[in-house]
Amino acid sequence: MQFGKTRGFKTGGLLAGTLVTLLTAALAACAQTQTTPSAAPSSPSSSKPAPAANAPASAAEAMPQPDESFEQWRSRFRTLALGRGISAATFDQAFAGVQPDPAVIAADRSQPEFTKPVWEYLESAVSPLRVRNGKSLLIQQAGLLASLEARYGIEPARLVAFWGMESNYGNNMGNKGVIRSLATLAYEGRRPDFAQDQLIAALGILQHGDVTADRMIGSWAGAMGQTQFIPTTYDQYAVDFDGDGRRDIWGSTADALASTANYLKASGWQYGKPWGYEVRVPANFDYSLADMGVRKSLAEWNALGIQGLGLPQPAAQPSDSASLLLPAGHRGPAFLVFNNFRTILKYNNSSSYALGVALLSERYRDAGQIAGSWPTDDLPLSRSERVELQQRLAALGLDPGSADGIIGANTRKAIRAYQQSQGWPADGYPNHQLLDKLRG
Repeated sequence: MQFGKTRGFKTGGLLAGTLVTLLTAALAACAQTQTTPSAAPSSPSSSKPAPAANAPASAAEAMPQPDESFEQWRSRFRTLALGRGISAATFDQAFAGVQPDPAVIAADRSQPEFTKPVWEYLESAVSPLRVRNGKSLLIQQAGLLASLEARYGIEPARLVAFWGMESNYGNNMGNKGVIRSLATLAYEGRRPDFAQDQLIAALGILQHGDVTADRMIGSWAGAMGQTQFIPTTYDQYAVDFDGDGRRDIWGSTADALASTANYLKASGWQYGKPWGYEVRVPANFDYSLADMGVRKSLAEWNALGIQGLGLPQPAAQPSDSASLLLPAGHRGPAFLVFNNFRTILKYNNSSSYALGVALLSERYRDAGQIAGSWPTDDLPLSRSERVELQQRLAALGLDPGSADGIIGANTRKAIRAYQQSQGWPADGYPNHQLLDKLRG
């Protein structure tokens, strides 16, 4: 995914490569982004916005240009595609009139300076309009959703929440030709080999007859359809649920939702199990335990003083394995999250996105309100500030990994080590207090 969205490519935990790491910088600080299935990081308000889609062409023209012309690249790629089973007729028809899209290059090379706080992200994700529309669709599509539940073991509300987050229930699937976008990225993007594989898969979809080139639209990064699959994910998980002989994730709601359900089932979704629930953390808690890499049974968390604010729906068992999530550090709300939350992360590896899906599915039954308060005075670090933070941690020998502005596991580990040296709660959360202290 997606995410993206702007999103990148959807590949998920079951597939090898993903372009999401190119796009996660925008969510890295506040979302605890880790790196997706079918999509890249989502923007819940418009589902798949392309951050730089409206950038002037000069933004792309200022970048170094490839050593060969697009026509030369296309000729070489045509030979490769035909060698992989794409017919000459399919290739030539798909590439008729195709030229690089400067807006795609601008989006691919953009690195947003500022991030959206997780509380603003979630406010958009579970907006009243989105909740109302989802409730209506749960009724309108009750028969289809019941069939999908029986076939794949995915609860209707959970599935509809993915649909809402990915494309606003099919209303925002992107408006770019997938072939042109992927050809642009394969020609002069930052990950040409990955884009090239996606492009060959997209040509295979056209050759199979699932969709025509003019209807194969998606995000600038090539994520497609109502639930934003990249072509290789489509190849592996898309299904023809309505029985018309085509896997149409663009025009067929049945195919789109069935494909997503198939992906979630393959990713390890546990039917009848909770995604997680909000909890209260006791005073003097060891916040170094608040990490997705730390798993304990619910009974063990309870023994450490973690108390639930209400009961998860459905109820968790004492033996169920969970991690403690602090999406805004120790000053914000806390959640115990279970296996199904990790499955959502395989769809889009951002904790903000996963919380958005989880809470949206709860809001359909008028639940999912957050009791804790967000630290709204603690705005996320900008990308350049996150890079500086990593550089200053590295200068202290704390090994945060590459100074890329993405707050991953190594950076959080380095932050915790520094926080512990200062006698602070070691929650691994990057904020201005931390950066100011490092500067001082």
